[in-house]
Amino acid sequence: MDLTEKRVNSNYIFHGKIMTVRVDDALLPNGEPCIREVCEHPGGVGVLPIDENRMVTLVRQYRYPYAETTLEIPAGKMDRGPENAEEAGRRELSEETGLTAGQMISMGEIWPSPGFMDERLYLYCAKELAQGACHPDADEFVEIVRMPFEELCQRVASGEIHDAKTVAAVGKMLIMGL
Repeated sequence: MDLTEKRVNSNYIFHGKIMTVRVDDALLPNGEPCIREVCEHPGGVGVLPIDENRMVTLVRQYRYPYAETTLEIPAGKMDRGPENAEEAGRRELSEETGLTAGQMISMGEIWPSPGFMDERLYLYCAKELAQGACHPDADEFVEIVRMPFEELCQRVASGEIHDAKTVAAVGKMLIMGL
């Protein structure tokens, strides 16, 4: 059975710093017309840094859409043209935490919200860490938080951590045995 929907026409209604929004006229697999709203995003990267003692480094930051402060892995959007995901991960790790990684292990790609967004988020585990100076973007205000990986797992399991990329990275770490 073909489940493919086909785009007929696109109308771009917003072009922003982080995303572009379009409304598509499309055809369902049965040929019936439908409307699809799509947020186009340049993609992102999230990095779970873990040292030789199984301590992880996270960032605490305010997230405006939820009006809450979150605890999450260092991350950011891929905003330097067509960008290599690992290079973007190294940049974001350094900007937000001051850490550099001797080893970046790919944990694959996730689609945070495929019902309306085309964002691809690449996850990495960073090892062989060295501490340097943080240099966050002008609009980033982050607090560095370190804890044992096992504590992070407990916080994810209890529902304390809601951030999808952090939850996915913890799951990937466990599944991959990293």
